[in-house]
Amino acid sequence: MKVLIVKLSSLGDVVHAMPAVQDIMGALPGAQIDWVVERGFVPLARRCNGVHRVIASDMRGWRKAPFSAETRRAWHLFKAELQQDTYDAVIDLQGLTKSALISWLARLTVTGKRYGLANQTEGSSFEAPARWVADVAVTLPAHSHAVTRSRELCAQALHYTLPFFMSFGLIAHTDKAQTAIKNVAFKRGLRGMVALVHGTSRADKQWPLAHWRDLAQRLNAQGFGVALPHGNPAEAQMSKEIAQDLEHAQIWPGMSLDALTDALATCAGVIGVDSGLSHIAVALDLPHVQLYNFDTAWRTGPLAAQDAAPRQISVFAQPTPTVDAVWQAWQDVLHA
Repeated sequence: MKVLIVKLSSLGDVVHAMPAVQDIMGALPGAQIDWVVERGFVPLARRCNGVHRVIASDMRGWRKAPFSAETRRAWHLFKAELQQDTYDAVIDLQGLTKSALISWLARLTVTGKRYGLANQTEGSSFEAPARWVADVAVTLPAHSHAVTRSRELCAQALHYTLPFFMSFGLIAHTDKAQTAIKNVAFKRGLRGMVALVHGTSRADKQWPLAHWRDLAQRLNAQGFGVALPHGNPAEAQMSKEIAQDLEHAQIWPGMSLDALTDALATCAGVIGVDSGLSHIAVALDLPHVQLYNFDTAWRTGPLAAQDAAPRQISVFAQPTPTVDAVWQAWQDVLHA
């Protein structure tokens, strides 16, 4: 059986779709699973266990200059790659007009069908063409976690029972990361490095600098080094300010998504705001505390373990969680 997954963006949403791929592999051994994703997230989709082929889309860029010669050429090449194969099932996990267009363009086998969402779930985006294009539109509970939404849609589309066990299947290569980040934690006799993911594209998701510095000092006192990733000049400056006067802090160099994934996998844990890197930490099954200034952790935060103390916990408070609350959550996941 050949299955095409359409989940274009964003970083966190791509991570949240990975368990659905693992479910399909378990339910349909031997299935070929291809994935259409925005070009910037191709490295992550390629690391998802079980994905056969990743097809890069540049929808975001094409919309900026839809009639340019360059866009027309790129669109022609994309369409040709998309239509190289025929699929028994095309599953649109995005639910937007752009993903519906890609689903519509994909080629089906004689008995193949397109599947998509029939309704909007709380906090998610949804556009009517996603339902119109689908041969089978699946209605899901309005109050659905992002991971569960994708898993349930695939299970209903392909007629299998959703398994109790969940895995992201995200593959990391820690041997490559050791050289890239020059991790010296164990040379210093530390217990390991804890990455502080402070960067986010939304200012209202940020945590105060004073809180990060307090937390970093506590981690140093507990025997952990602090690793500080960043993705732009403003985040790099924030990393410098957090690291100021710390005994054990390491500001990571600018890295690709591939390298960041590998680097995070070497860490003893991650504490971060609601961001793509924090969701990668969950997918890597690292001890992780995720900070929320909004009551949306039920939709995108770590899913609580059913049979054991959780290795990942979300902490929510307004205007922001306190350092004490985050520290207690860290102690909980550290000893889970």
